[in-house]
Parts: sequence; C-alpha cells; structure tokens
Amino acid sequence: MHYVLVSSLFFRIEFDGPVRILRLASPDGTNRLTRACVLALTVAIAELKNDLKDEVKKQRRPLIVAGNRQFFSVGADLNEIAALTGPEAYEFSAMGQALMNTLASYPAPVIAAIEGHCMGGGLDLALACHRRIAAPHAVFGHRGAALGLMTGWGGTQRLPRLIGKSRALELFVAAEKISAARALEIGLVDAIADDPVAEALRQMQPPRWRLAQRRAIAPATS
Repeated sequence: MHYVLVSSLFFRIEFDGPVRILRLASPDGTNRLTRACVLALTVAIAELKNDLKDEVKKQRRPLIVAGNRQFFSVGADLNEIAALTGPEAYEFSAMGQALMNTLASYPAPVIAAIEGHCMGGGLDLALACHRRIAAPHAVFGHRGAALGLMTGWGGTQRLPRLIGKSRALELFVAAEKISAARALEIGLVDAIADDPVAEALRQMQPPRWRLAQRRAIAPATS
C-alpha cells in the first residue's frame, strides 16, 4: 500500500516500503512543467537526496517518477513559453537543466513509470531517470521542432546517448509521436508493463538496484 508523504499543487510524494513515488499532478491533469512546477520539483528532489546522505550506506531509497493514466507529462506550458523574453527563456532553460541534473544525480535508482503521453519536457524528465518502464498505451515525442522550439533541458544530449545520434535526430526533427512498442524497439524504454509503477517496484528489489544504477545517464547540458 502506498502512503502519502508530501502533497502539493504540482505533485505528491508517496512511499511504499523504502521506495519513494513522485506522482506528477496538475489541475488539468496534463502535468505541465511550468516554471513554478520545475522549481518545486527541483527543491523536492533535492530534499529527498539530502535525506539519503546519512542513510545511503545503510539503506537505499529508490525513486519512481510517475504521472496519471493519460499523461506522464506534456512538458512545458507553451503559453508560458510564448510570453518569455530572451533572458527569461535562458533562465527557464537553466531551471529545467537544474531539475534534470538533480534527478540524474540522485544517489539511488530512479525509474520513470510512464503511462499516456510523455512529450517534450516530459520526455526530457523521463530521460533524466535511470530507467524507463512504459505502459502499452504510452506515447512519446518531442514536438518542439514543429513549433519552432528546441529543448534546452538536456534532452538533446541524453537521447543520442540512449538510442543513437541518427534515431535521436529523427525523433527531434520529424517531431513525430512514437508508440511504446517502438520506444522499446529503439531502446528509449527498458520494458513495457500493464502497470509500470508495480513493475518498477518489483524491479527495485535487490539485486536490481545495482543494475538500475549502472544504467544511469550522466548529467548533461545542451
């Protein structure tokens, strides 16, 4: 059974034994990564990391990042982005990078449990996790090129390392959506499961913790 540890406008943190589950949330259910949300997530994950410092040698506390059944996250709020000035856009890019690097450097295994749409900055968030498990109905994409945008949150570095330069370039430039089955085929996700959170919990039992850590991707900037 999951117990709620922290609840906010943008997410809630649950625990299941030693595992922490961070569930993204937003009033419209799409889990948009607004500036306020990015800042709140960065602080929350940093606090979880700090809680681990004294315990890391005693007991690992893995982290699962999840959304809801329809949306893992659609990424940044496009209306918010459209209103940004040049300096504000640069600041927002740095904020996103800080969040992704905080997640990527988490001192215990991190698994993204993905259901529904995982798009744009939401995909960047999933890429910053050490492993990714998708539901069969999950959909992935980075639609920025179709909108005249390109991610500044490290996805341009992490995705090629994961699936190769040519496939990553195709995903970014074509701005097409791909299915969970295709994502598994090209190595974007590590597994498909009807219940990604349950599968992540299963995989996080020893000795899989060490395997998940070895799959981690180093922090990146774009």
